[in-house]
Amino acid sequence: MRYDLVIFDNDGVLVDSEPLSNRLLAGYLTELGHPTSYEDSIRDYMGSAMHRVHDLVEERTGRRLPDDFDDVFHARVFAAFERELKPVAGAADVLETLAADGVPYCVASSGSHERIRVGHRATGLDRWFDDERIFSSQDVGRGKPAPDLFLYAAERMGVAPARCVVVEDSPLGVQAAVAAGMDVYGFTSMTPAEKLAGATRLFADPRELPDLWVE
Repeated sequence: MRYDLVIFDNDGVLVDSEPLSNRLLAGYLTELGHPTSYEDSIRDYMGSAMHRVHDLVEERTGRRLPDDFDDVFHARVFAAFERELKPVAGAADVLETLAADGVPYCVASSGSHERIRVGHRATGLDRWFDDERIFSSQDVGRGKPAPDLFLYAAERMGVAPARCVVVEDSPLGVQAAVAAGMDVYGFTSMTPAEKLAGATRLFADPRELPDLWVE
């Protein structure tokens, strides 16, 4: 099916940020007295907005994270992005193909606008995304697995949900896309295929994508 809009998740789909950010998140939570392994962070928080971190920690321990938690965490993440962040292999090729074919696309991420832009600048993907193509959970209040972000992106881009495909790598993101009434292609680079079972299609290399959405 040829879609009228391709909506990309950002972390783990366009920029290879999940290993960096989850390593830092696990370390910071452990430092604050909430022992968390890298695997724990991937399982519990990958693909989610920051409010989920606060909510789960308080639910499990009865303790709130510090008021400056987000600021400290993001400062550490952005510094790591500047040093180490790379684009996901093949992501730029897909964006170039979409642009050449005139297929509308955007990014809809649980991350903040600042996080998205820092990652794009560090990896050179900013050339593909002007402000009108960037949507964050900050815009809607509720992050994934709620469908709000994807529905908002589709509305702003002027496309009906049924004509959109979402490209995701997290179970929470797949749930959000399904709830929004959109097809969703699940990227199995970091997430086992069985955890993305709700996806319309699965793929292991972004360079497969152009062939999938014109079949």
